[in-house]
Amino acid sequence: MAENIDRDDLPQATVVRKKGTRISVVWIIPILAAVVAAGIAIQRIMSEGPTINIVFKAAEGLEAGKTFIKYKDVNIGQVTAVKLSADHSKVEVTAKIDKSAAALMVEDAKFWVVEPRVTLSGVSGLGTLLSGNYIGFEVGASKKEQRKFTGLDVPPIITGGQAGRQFVLKANSLGSLGIGSPIYYHRLLAGQVVAYGLAADGKEIEIKIFVNAPYDKYVNPGTRFWNASGIDASIGAGGVEVRTQSLIAVLAGGLAFETPSFAVKAEPAAANAVFTLYTNQAAALKQAESISARYVLYFNESLRGLSVGAPVTLLGLPAGEVTDVGFAIDPAMMNLRGRVEIVSYPERLVARLNANQAAVGKSFERSVQERHAILQRLVEQKGLRAQLRSGNLLTGQLFVALDYFPNAPKTKVDWSRDVPELPVVQSTVSDIEAKITAIVAKLDKLPLEEISADLTKVLVTTDQTLKDASKAINRLDSDVTPGLKTTVDEIRRAIASADAVLKNADATLVGKDAPAQQELRDALQEIARAARSLRILTDFLEQHPEALLRGKTEENP
Repeated sequence: MAENIDRDDLPQATVVRKKGTRISVVWIIPILAAVVAAGIAIQRIMSEGPTINIVFKAAEGLEAGKTFIKYKDVNIGQVTAVKLSADHSKVEVTAKIDKSAAALMVEDAKFWVVEPRVTLSGVSGLGTLLSGNYIGFEVGASKKEQRKFTGLDVPPIITGGQAGRQFVLKANSLGSLGIGSPIYYHRLLAGQVVAYGLAADGKEIEIKIFVNAPYDKYVNPGTRFWNASGIDASIGAGGVEVRTQSLIAVLAGGLAFETPSFAVKAEPAAANAVFTLYTNQAAALKQAESISARYVLYFNESLRGLSVGAPVTLLGLPAGEVTDVGFAIDPAMMNLRGRVEIVSYPERLVARLNANQAAVGKSFERSVQERHAILQRLVEQKGLRAQLRSGNLLTGQLFVALDYFPNAPKTKVDWSRDVPELPVVQSTVSDIEAKITAIVAKLDKLPLEEISADLTKVLVTTDQTLKDASKAINRLDSDVTPGLKTTVDEIRRAIASADAVLKNADATLVGKDAPAQQELRDALQEIARAARSLRILTDFLEQHPEALLRGKTEENP
């Protein structure tokens, strides 16, 4: 029946256009999370600093995620990766730098590994014993950015920001100096050695030093530097001299500097100024002589003990030094003799003159003819001669003395020679040696064995005499002295009895029974016996006085 229903009566479907899709509330939260995450990512990317690569020869103590890069003890980055280079010869360290320090990553920036270091010049990096090694950083002066660097093998001694100036010293050898060796000014620590190397010409050593402020202002063009390493000991005609700066300089080496009093005052030297490094203080502070005169001396005696640099004195005052010691052959006489060349400095002599003679001294200093004339008069009229003298009896060092010898034979100086020859006299050193030799020879001739035998006999006799004297004294103490003491005691008792009698004489003599008379008689008898004993002793000593030494013997009556 349903089949007979007219299909036209059925309701017709109407096509309705679908409206726009609505966003469900469920999607709002993921969308917001994505926006926040994107913002955080963008913010992180914008806040991050650059990534740099540092190449080291070794990476001892460096670990990814743990090792920091520090500048002035502040963390400015962290190591993110440590790996070997492509050729496996070095280590490449990747580090992330904070954005705040991104501007410091320039081409001359320096990186190095900070670890504990113990040297003779000091101790550094002790903090890494607890925190571990880290990478040190020093900012450069360049403005050009860079992301790849080569790490330093040795940490720099002087880091940026330290006040002072750097200078360069040139020396023939390095000696015991090293990086970190101290530099002293008047024995105060003023700086240190920061680097050294061979000069470009390969003939000298260039030593870079850093002098801390405020000591750097005392370095001027006239300042002298010298090697103060170890103990500077010298033995010469002036004696033994020992100089040192400090214990560290003795062990690890060191330098010192000073401006000599004769140097012209000037402004402080510019940074990286070049100076000469002298071997010792004496050479550094030695005044350069603008005027000098050379002379030669010939000696017919031993020159042992005379060395180059030995002083030359004029009337006992410094006048020059020895410049050469050698031999000379006289072809005419076929004679070999010692040749000594000396140099004198007129400026030293003029400096000894008083103010009234300054004009004369200046003329003597500048005029060669006047110097020759004065020396000729001194040689002819005063007997000026050169003589070798002992400067130190302990070391045997000699020096040349110019002094007056009025009895010396007359002579003249030939001033036409390039190097004039000054007359000499025999040294007193050889005379002293000859006298000592003669004394030793006489001592050798003495019959020392016979003298020793006689001396032994005398000592034996003296010893026997002392023993006899000792026995005599003992006998005197045992024989004579007791008898003499007994006699003296009897005399004392007698005197004491007589004194008692005299004191009681009045009462006793007038008594009824007069017992004092009997006591008086007894006392007088005692006195008489004592006197008799004393007389016997006196007579015995008169007849035998040797009893006082030898004592009483049996044969003595």
